[in-house]
Amino acid sequence: MKILIHTRHADLADDFKTIAEEKLTSMERFSVVIDRVEVEVLHEANPQQGKRKHKVVLTSHGAGPLLRAEAAEFNDLAAFDIAIKAFALQIRKIHERTKDYDRKTLRTMKSDL
Repeated sequence: MKILIHTRHADLADDFKTIAEEKLTSMERFSVVIDRVEVEVLHEANPQQGKRKHKVVLTSHGAGPLLRAEAAEFNDLAAFDIAIKAFALQIRKIHERTKDYDRKTLRTMKSDL
């Protein structure tokens, strides 16, 4: 999975990139095909948006479905944590839908006798 980080009017924390890569690569445990994930970090210049000043948007591209999650919080890492939870929930739902539950009843099972 390729991870692209874009910023608009933003200076990222030093450890933001490593934390983002760790959390996004952990999403590979699900059987959803994702070629790349774009992480977009936006900073709002409006002072009235104090608590929601930092916005993070996650968008997936690939052979699988298009996934998108966004969150706005007081700093980049808090917004990323909320966005990655929503992103993981979408991936988990898709993973659960693709599972094959082979439920056999006693009537349909063949007996060895």
